[in-house]
Amino acid sequence: MEFGKKPGFVFIDEIQRKENAGLFLKGLYDLNLPYKFIVSGSGSLELKKNIHESLTGRKRLFELNPVAFDEFVDFKTDYRYENKLFDFFILEKEKTLNFLNEYLNFGGYPRVVLENELVEKNKLISEIFRSYIEKDIAYLLKIEKVDAFSMLVKILASQTGKIINYSKIAKQTGVSTATLKNYLWYAEKTFVVETISPYFTNPLKEITKSPAVYFYDLGLRNFSLGLFGNINNSNELGFVFQNFIGNILREKIKWSGKSIHFWRTLDKAEVDFVVNKGRETLPVEIKYSSLIKPKIEKSLRSFIQKYNPEEALVINLDLEEEIKIGNTTVKFLPFYFLFKDSFSKSIL
Repeated sequence: MEFGKKPGFVFIDEIQRKENAGLFLKGLYDLNLPYKFIVSGSGSLELKKNIHESLTGRKRLFELNPVAFDEFVDFKTDYRYENKLFDFFILEKEKTLNFLNEYLNFGGYPRVVLENELVEKNKLISEIFRSYIEKDIAYLLKIEKVDAFSMLVKILASQTGKIINYSKIAKQTGVSTATLKNYLWYAEKTFVVETISPYFTNPLKEITKSPAVYFYDLGLRNFSLGLFGNINNSNELGFVFQNFIGNILREKIKWSGKSIHFWRTLDKAEVDFVVNKGRETLPVEIKYSSLIKPKIEKSLRSFIQKYNPEEALVINLDLEEEIKIGNTTVKFLPFYFLFKDSFSKSIL
């Protein structure tokens, strides 16, 4: 179909297969045609680099994450509550928790979400994992130590939310520490994991070097541990729930200039997430439990006493309440409050 001189949209998929893709797109742009080009691809690192270099000031990039929980619930409820999901969460708490546990088990890859049969879900996530390791990573690493990379992903999955011990993991995978850090960089740039750095002001008392790691997709994380669709105990669900909340916070602060960290001290005090808002901080503790009454753990209390934040959050399954510790308002909020329209503006 030809547009001629009429305005139109041109879609180009799998652009990474085009040699010198960045220069090709730059050439199209410089023709000053009356078209908008929507270009998509699986996002190899070399392609991104070339597009960045060739299309500076001529493009806008969009990164598509796995299906978010609110999108997942919209789909599961046939969009009957679209634009009023918070009301659904409030009124249908049991169904909300069932959806949560399904999402924590299977994650948000679109094809996995669309499939109803467990056997087919397993086949799909297995294909996604194999394709990523055997094609994308094998190409990027030039077939070198692909097994070690696969093992790295599995080890990181077992340590969700924990501080990375580079030397220990390097020994487990049989590669050098430098190579391990390079592999971790690839895992980040291919949107499998995200690392978050520590929050600190006094390096003499707080752990400052190693990051903690979280997965973009919970299903892939679970599959790499052989737990896909089979997470039942509260301890394991707690780690996945923490990852889940971290992913939501990351999306909520996107493009805001804020950053997410964690807090650990040599005295073993820890806070799951700290949202850095310039001169202000917001500590966020995650509890995969149905709290009956507000209770402040020792670690969060230590952070509050040290930094005196205006607010602190304890994200849990269903308790909504506020208490004061000194000048700090501690808000206990059910996880679904993160999807409330006013949440980002009033809290983050």
